[in-house]
Amino acid sequence: MKSIETVLVANRGEIAVRVMGTAKAMGLKTVAVYSDADSGARHVRTADLAVPLGGNTAAESYLNGEAILAAAKATGADAIHPGYGFLSENTDFAAACADAGVIFIGPPAKAVQVMGDKALAKRAMLEAQVPCIPGYQGEDQSDQTLCREAEAMGMPVMIKAAAGGGGRGMRRVADPGDLQQAIALARAEAEGAFGNGDLILERLVEGARHVEVQVFADTHGNVIHLGERDCSLQRRHQKVVEESPCPVMTPELRQAMGQAAVEAARAVNYVGAGTVEFLLDPSGEFYFLEMNTRLQVEHPVTECVTGFDLVQWQIRVAQGEPLPAQQEDIDLFGHAIEVRLCAEDPAAGFLPSAGPVSLFAVPEGEAVRVDSGIETGDAISPFYDSMVAKVIAWGETRETARLRLRAALQGTTLTGVTHNRAFLLELLDSPVFIDGEATTDYVDRHYPEGFAPDTNDSATLAAGIALQQALAAEQHFASALSVNEELRGWVSTGRVTRHHHYDLGQDRVSASIATEAPGHYAVEVLEASHTVVVQAMGEGRASLVVDGQRWVLGYHVADRASLDITSDRVELTLVNTDLVPPESQEDAQGGKVMAPMHGQLVSVLVEPDQSVDKDQRLAVFEAMKMQHEILAPVAGVVTDLRGQVGQQMAAGDVMMVIEESSDA
Repeated sequence: MKSIETVLVANRGEIAVRVMGTAKAMGLKTVAVYSDADSGARHVRTADLAVPLGGNTAAESYLNGEAILAAAKATGADAIHPGYGFLSENTDFAAACADAGVIFIGPPAKAVQVMGDKALAKRAMLEAQVPCIPGYQGEDQSDQTLCREAEAMGMPVMIKAAAGGGGRGMRRVADPGDLQQAIALARAEAEGAFGNGDLILERLVEGARHVEVQVFADTHGNVIHLGERDCSLQRRHQKVVEESPCPVMTPELRQAMGQAAVEAARAVNYVGAGTVEFLLDPSGEFYFLEMNTRLQVEHPVTECVTGFDLVQWQIRVAQGEPLPAQQEDIDLFGHAIEVRLCAEDPAAGFLPSAGPVSLFAVPEGEAVRVDSGIETGDAISPFYDSMVAKVIAWGETRETARLRLRAALQGTTLTGVTHNRAFLLELLDSPVFIDGEATTDYVDRHYPEGFAPDTNDSATLAAGIALQQALAAEQHFASALSVNEELRGWVSTGRVTRHHHYDLGQDRVSASIATEAPGHYAVEVLEASHTVVVQAMGEGRASLVVDGQRWVLGYHVADRASLDITSDRVELTLVNTDLVPPESQEDAQGGKVMAPMHGQLVSVLVEPDQSVDKDQRLAVFEAMKMQHEILAPVAGVVTDLRGQVGQQMAAGDVMMVIEESSDA
């Protein structure tokens, strides 16, 4: 078979960027396709060529097989990589690629067809003597038959859509009296999601782990496995945390599960990358769950512990090469853990969040990998999956991997959208995960209503308040052209205390802020006192010393009054209600007369309601034993005289307000 030269990636987001990275490293040309909503997306910027599909929804764009094949023809792409989701497990699309003479970087259409239908897959696995969960996968789909079969196998049971996955069309039933309604709901959901209302039944395996095995096959008859992944931390059947190897795996169990996965692939003449999913019960028995005929979201953890690039393997196998390694070459070294950072609101039942991303940054760390489809300035679209990035850490031991991942997440800043970072940290720090004992029902049992992080942390609030003050002072000094450089940041010996009110979500808090020295603040908030030293600010990261301990905060200035803050645990938005964002009203900044630095107001030369000319002397301000004339920035009338003679003032404090003359 001729070598592939140009790969069209029929997907979006992080998987499209990830596939293009490997393709480019192999010297291949890359083509992106995109919807109207994704016209400026990162995967479009990454590709060598990009073709618009039109529309916004998946049905109008990434599920439009005809448009994608037309894009391949127009750009000369000789192969299509489907990523995961969308058309990756679509039998008709795989067949259409073959008919069009375009290499589909995935398994044969027949394998996709069999494994994409849970009923067909289970029948094939039973024939291949792969251990399966007792259940019903027959062709008789009448409600009467399904109810009878469910009662015969014993409660509780799982009802599943035969043609689907991802938790859709799935119902757990413990009471025979609920069977009829559950079947109706599952069938309706399956028809809506997959266009097929067929169902299967399985005995519920309680307290089980979700363990999957990565398999790979080529066109030369070689089939191997690359170890397993534990994906037991799930929310409503959606994976949240994945790791490799499984914490309770033994060499004997790995051999048995690996062999069963290989036999499953052989049973359908599989080619390429695939994942055979199993349930592992507390006694050590395992059962076939399903096979995903594509690359999995969590494939990076396998890459981290094997050292192999699975996308490169996919491309090499698709162009007819034998597998780059045999079973005896596969060895798992160390441990890798992955979390899915999603734009969703854990406190609101994990509802998706969409909108522009004002700042996204993950600190560089040893053995930390980030697969992301967005960068600062991009947007999370409401039309597609809510995942922002996958953050993966490797370590010589599981605990090392956990700590590295934890540190990476603690330093991650994502502002503009609500997200699940704090929830992921909660899971990584839970004793059940630390001990490697998580099962598939853990999240749903412990967080049935969602997860609300504690934002009432006075130290974090104090740090944010001090940072906002420091940023405001820096902004003020940058525009205070009349102040000598050596005087900027200078503070007089007089203590200046400010009182401000802040909105924190639905709550309003009051705080007093005393400036002790340049960048040194004493903050009282939530009935607690804290000292904060702002050491450095820039590029969305600030270094502070809070009560003697060094902190690093991620931050984004939303407007003059609002500041988004990320500490190692907490994300919050501080809105200083005593400040008015410039865009909120026409209150020209030129009419406000502010203290140019910390110092003392020595004299005031005007009175309320007095008319003044531009550049007229208004007051005298003393700082560092030097007196400075304060001049009118505009012509107008003094409407608000706030400064008092002898008063110590901080940089940026308003001395007076001048209502600018309309004919000025």
